[in-house]
Amino acid sequence: MATIKRLEDIRAWQDSRLLCGDVYQLLKDIKDKSFCDQMKRASVSVMNNIAEGFERQSNKEFRQFLYIAKGSAGEVRSMVILGGDLGYFSEEQVELMHKKLLNLSAQIAGFIRVL
Repeated sequence: MATIKRLEDIRAWQDSRLLCGDVYQLLKDIKDKSFCDQMKRASVSVMNNIAEGFERQSNKEFRQFLYIAKGSAGEVRSMVILGGDLGYFSEEQVELMHKKLLNLSAQIAGFIRVL
């Protein structure tokens, strides 16, 4: 595996950035502000924990932040399911987001194994 020199080169970070955009778009018409705020915070947490861990320049610390990012991805996945249960999201939206989040969690888990 090539050495990653910049945060922006990390595929999991790139995908978590896209996830944030997806989450914000998904929530744009939802009136439940506390639900929206929690889901937004969790999605941003994925992206930011990958960033913070990378910038620590220690594999041990990076791995710990990746575990936190993976946990936040699980939180977003849980919120997506709840949003479907509450009628905020369509079944198709839930399925698509669920698939993206499982993929992102797998990427992060793979990265953890490499470190």
